[in-house]
Amino acid sequence: MTLAATPASSRSVAVPLLVLVIAGCLVAAVTNGVRNSFGLFTLPVTSGLGISRETWALAIAIQNLAWGIAQPFAGGFADRFGSARVIATGLVVYAIGLVLCSVSPTGTVLYFTAGIISGAGFATCSFSIVMAAFGRAVPHEKRSLIFGVATAASSFGQFIFAPISQEFIALYGWQSAFVWLAAIVFAVIPLTFALRGKSQSQAGQADLPFMEAIARAWGYGSYRLLVIGFFVCGFHLAFISVHLPAYLVQCGLPPETASWSLAVIGLFNIAGSLLSGYLGGRVPKQLLLASIYLGRAIAFALFMLLPVTSASAYIFSAAIGLLWLSTVPLTAGLVTLFFGARYMGMLYGIAFLSHQIGSFMGAWLGGVVYDATGSYSIMWYLGIMLGLGAAALHLPIKELASAGFHRQPA
Repeated sequence: MTLAATPASSRSVAVPLLVLVIAGCLVAAVTNGVRNSFGLFTLPVTSGLGISRETWALAIAIQNLAWGIAQPFAGGFADRFGSARVIATGLVVYAIGLVLCSVSPTGTVLYFTAGIISGAGFATCSFSIVMAAFGRAVPHEKRSLIFGVATAASSFGQFIFAPISQEFIALYGWQSAFVWLAAIVFAVIPLTFALRGKSQSQAGQADLPFMEAIARAWGYGSYRLLVIGFFVCGFHLAFISVHLPAYLVQCGLPPETASWSLAVIGLFNIAGSLLSGYLGGRVPKQLLLASIYLGRAIAFALFMLLPVTSASAYIFSAAIGLLWLSTVPLTAGLVTLFFGARYMGMLYGIAFLSHQIGSFMGAWLGGVVYDATGSYSIMWYLGIMLGLGAAALHLPIKELASAGFHRQPA
């Protein structure tokens, strides 16, 4: 199996770039906004079904793992068959998974509905596939910025959907809230038409079979460090998105504060993602990534030291929001720099699998630790240590293209 690819100049899709970017950003906003609302369901679902917090956390952990496992294949299919078909299919599966969540009677069923089905569906309609479409359409010098725009759109979705989801839960109950969110996901399917197009041959780049491309990429040391470091990003994001709302309620704050804390993360990540994308074209990306992970460790530590109030929750959310998905445009930019836009969907998907393994651990361990100790303290300390480790891990990365992905001269 070989994956075709094309640079921006050879795309045959007759869609203006602005239209493509707007459509892709709307899809990313809706899908990511809905996904990041799952943490708001922690208390109502566990209470309504009489299940432990670990059970719900494991369902979301399975969702993140299914997303990660499916992502390289979804990226490869998007490279080969076009982003529009893949994203449209993913939106349908994702909507079905949300509806099935509403009728799941037990934690075991949630492992399939909220976990496997929703995770696989999201993998095929997530902002990662949207960015693969952008990577084929946008010139190299503008990719970091456009990746930042896509990531910012995803965060805007989180800002919008956190209070919307909380209002759905308050007005209609958690089961009907899932159905309403599914309807919104299904409604954006027509936007995928603007994202049609697939990768074609690119001059000067080797035409590699699927497994050989993965093997050569993994043999590149900077890519390995990038992939390993992305694990920490997933750990942080999943722990916060799944467990921060319940943690704030446990500390005596109202559910509205918890939902608005997630919204503040999304709001401030709009600025963080745009700034990351802008700086990614001007400052070494690996240094920016190291700074982001160090900043997260500091934010975690300060949040642990200060009393938990509405003010401290919002300040922490703002700080972590600036660092939330700002890793994504930089990581995607490095992948395209290493290997070219041709393999962006698949090889970024491999990196994202590591991210989602981290997400599995962050979501699941949060539930395990809480059920075992009645506290999240261990998780906060672990988040600090992982942030420091990831910062150190990114420093040796070299911002150079891999020679293994270019044709040798005859």
